[in-house]
Amino acid sequence: MANYENPRLVLDSSRPPEPGRVTWRSPSNIAIVKYWGKHSVQLPRNPSISLTLTAACTDMTLEYALKEHPDPKIDLAFFFEDRPNEAFHSKVVAFLESITPIFPFLRQLKLTLRTSNSFPHSTGIASSASSMSALALCLCSLEHRFFQTLPDDDAFDRKASYVARLGSGSACRSIYPYAALWGHTPAFPGSSDECAVSLEAQLHPVFKTFRDDVLVVSAAEKAVSSRAGHALMEGNPFSETRYTQARLRTAQLLEALRSGDVETFGQIAEGEALALHALMMCSQPPYLLLQPNTVAILHHVRAFRQETRLPVYFTLDAGPNVHLLYPAQHADAVRPWVESALKPLCENNFYLADSAGEGPEEL
Repeated sequence: MANYENPRLVLDSSRPPEPGRVTWRSPSNIAIVKYWGKHSVQLPRNPSISLTLTAACTDMTLEYALKEHPDPKIDLAFFFEDRPNEAFHSKVVAFLESITPIFPFLRQLKLTLRTSNSFPHSTGIASSASSMSALALCLCSLEHRFFQTLPDDDAFDRKASYVARLGSGSACRSIYPYAALWGHTPAFPGSSDECAVSLEAQLHPVFKTFRDDVLVVSAAEKAVSSRAGHALMEGNPFSETRYTQARLRTAQLLEALRSGDVETFGQIAEGEALALHALMMCSQPPYLLLQPNTVAILHHVRAFRQETRLPVYFTLDAGPNVHLLYPAQHADAVRPWVESALKPLCENNFYLADSAGEGPEEL
C-alpha cells in the first residue's frame, strides 16, 4: 500500500510564502467498464477503464495565504459558480481535514476555492470526477510550489490520482489523457487499486479522437447518489457475479483498445451500461435512474446502427443521460442524425458534443 503521509510538509512561518493561487482545468471521464462497488477507503471491487473527456470539465482556482493567527482548523471559503454553496463547502472541508496527514500545510493556510463546471452537476456526467481531480491537482501543485517535492511528471500524476481517488473513486482516472485504467488486473502489469494508470501508450489511434455526445435527458440532481449506490452493492445478490464479469471485460477491452477493435469496444460499452443500471434495479431497496427518453434514445441508437452499419454505440453513467460513442471519422454522418432524432429527446434540446482528450491542464 502506498503511503503519502508526510509530516515534514510544514511551512516555515519565519519565511512565509507570498499569497498566491493555482488554477487547473480537469475533465470528466466516461467509464466503459464500470466501477460499481467499493471497500475500505475508496478502493474498487473491480477494475474499470474510462475515456478522458474534453468539453465536460471543471475549472478550479485555489487561492492561499498564510494564516495570521495559527489554528488547527481548515480555513476555507468556497464558491461554486461565483456563489457560496454550503453543502459543497462542508464536503470539501471534510475532505481536506481527512487528507491533512498527506498535506499538513493545509492547516497553516487561509484558503479560497472557486470552481465551476461546463455541465450540470449530480446528473450522471461524473462532476465529482472532474472536480475532485481538479482539487487534487491544485493540492499537488501547492506541495511542489512550496517544497519542490514533485518535479517528475509521473510522480506528480500518480500522487494526484491517489489523492483524487480519496475524494471520488472515478476522479483518479481523470488525471490521465485519452484513457485510463483503475484497479488491479493481471491483464495490465503495474495496475493498482490505489491510483489509476495511463493507457495512452497502448491506445490505438482510432480511440484518441473518439467522439462522445453527452445527451442530457435530465439535468436534475439524481434521486440516489453514486455514493449511496456503491454502498448498496454490499447487499446486492448479484455483486460477486458482477465483479467477475467486470474483470473479464477489462481484459477484453484492453485488447480491443490496443488493436482498434471498435465493435468489441462498443459491445462492451453497451453491455456495461445496461449491467450498471440492472444492478441498481436489483439493489435493496431497488431504484431506477433511467427516464423514458433515456430508453427511447437507446432504441434509436440501435436502430440507427442497424440501418446505417455505422459503429455508433451508447453508454450510461450513474444517471439518466446517454453518452453516444463513435469514431471521429463518422462525425459528418452521425451529427445530423443527433440533431434531428436525439436532440429533441434531451432536456431543453441540450447535448454536449465532447470527445476523448488530452487530460487536465494548468491554467
